[in-house]
Amino acid sequence: MQHTRGAGPVTTATPARPGRPDQPRRPDADPSPWRGLARKLGRLIDTPQTDYKVLLGITLVLTAVGLTMVLSSSMVTSLEGGAGVWQEFIKQGRLVVVGLVGMWAAMRVRPSFFRRLGPWLMVLSFVLLVAVLIPGVGVGGEEVGTNAWIRIGPVGIQPSEIAKIGLAVWGSNEVTRRVRATPNARSFGPFTLAAGAVFALCVIQGDLGMMMAISVVVVAIYYFGGVDRRLLGVVVGGIAVLGAAVIGLASYRGKRIETWRETLTLNFHEGTTQGAAYQSRQGILSLSDGSMFGQGLGQSRAKWFYLPEAKNDFIFAVLGEELGWLGALLVVFLFAGLTWFGIRVALAQSDPYLRMLAATVTVGITVQAFYNMSYVLGLVPMTGIQLPLISAGGTSAVITLSSLGILLNCARHEPATISSMQHEGRPLIDRLFLLPEPRPAEPGRERRERTRARPAQYGEPVTRRRTTQPPAAGRATPPRRTPPRPTTRRPGRP
Repeated sequence: MQHTRGAGPVTTATPARPGRPDQPRRPDADPSPWRGLARKLGRLIDTPQTDYKVLLGITLVLTAVGLTMVLSSSMVTSLEGGAGVWQEFIKQGRLVVVGLVGMWAAMRVRPSFFRRLGPWLMVLSFVLLVAVLIPGVGVGGEEVGTNAWIRIGPVGIQPSEIAKIGLAVWGSNEVTRRVRATPNARSFGPFTLAAGAVFALCVIQGDLGMMMAISVVVVAIYYFGGVDRRLLGVVVGGIAVLGAAVIGLASYRGKRIETWRETLTLNFHEGTTQGAAYQSRQGILSLSDGSMFGQGLGQSRAKWFYLPEAKNDFIFAVLGEELGWLGALLVVFLFAGLTWFGIRVALAQSDPYLRMLAATVTVGITVQAFYNMSYVLGLVPMTGIQLPLISAGGTSAVITLSSLGILLNCARHEPATISSMQHEGRPLIDRLFLLPEPRPAEPGRERRERTRARPAQYGEPVTRRRTTQPPAAGRATPPRRTPPRPTTRRPGRP
């Protein structure tokens, strides 16, 4: 430092940097490199097509992780059945391919196609839900205590999974259309009746897990539809009372509450460690054995008949044991990213139907995922729902991937993404898989459909009446006045 004394106060002069001119620091310059990195990351996230690319990447990564864990967790059971270690993996892989085809088809169509598809999905859902109750058609009661599947050859179909996506697709259109016309509680009447019928059929089947998954979709549509908070509280309370009644009807469901309390406090009684709480205890032991970095892929000991349902409901415990807490946290972060970017897609939509559809599909998948991981950790009671994209299950994999195709379709039809793809071209993966260029909605056609469906309440507009009706008798039409032309004089002339 160099101090200069003069008549005034003492000042300190900072020497110039060697090899650089002495430039003053800008007032808006940020001294923290982390804030600058966060600012650059925020600008990158806000660029067009980011939501679409990130959601597609998360979907593919979770699908790959799920296939890997199904192969690892099902080796022992496949060998016990007399087949090779690849049996369950090949079966799951075929269904994942079917789901990827469904996702590709959902990404190709125009968003208006989902409006027409919704009623047909609901009709198919009700037909299959009723067919499950026919003796000899529904299966699964002896295995898991619920008649919730229809077996067609070697493939089992779970109709409640189809009903879940059907309620999301049809309910979003029904609610947004009616709320736009008459914004009151009556707008939710048809959706409430359909959801109540689906709940009643699930209660008869005894499928508590799918009842909870469907209730998440129902509450999401009520919430995103802007229903009054008091009515929303009544709906949530009714669902809770119905769930408590279903739990009370079966003694083994009532034991799950006691099991959850023991698992939450890690206070297992000697009589329950080999009974109702056995599965929860083995799941927690598997996660604890994984420690930070895991035992290694394929090295789980819990899958050797220590942990029931290792490839289905409790596959997250096997994942944590083999890939460690870091691998489990990676899956948690992937589902958290799916939640965040899915809500971003919903907020970016200009069409209320696509906004509600994207938000409902996102919440329906991610809430189910977080609930599954929570009851593996012992934080909530067990219900038997699967971990989306990770657990082994045919109908769940096909429906989840098709639902994500709907979400990706909404991401491709964001206004900024449409403009970006039209000016800069489609991404490489869209060109490889022959996905068409997204087009904006046709407001003129939608306006004509709304006008045709709902006639004007106050007659013909005044502006149209002026052009079509003749003037009244005894009143002359005033002549049209034309403004005078401006005249310019050349210089030199008077």
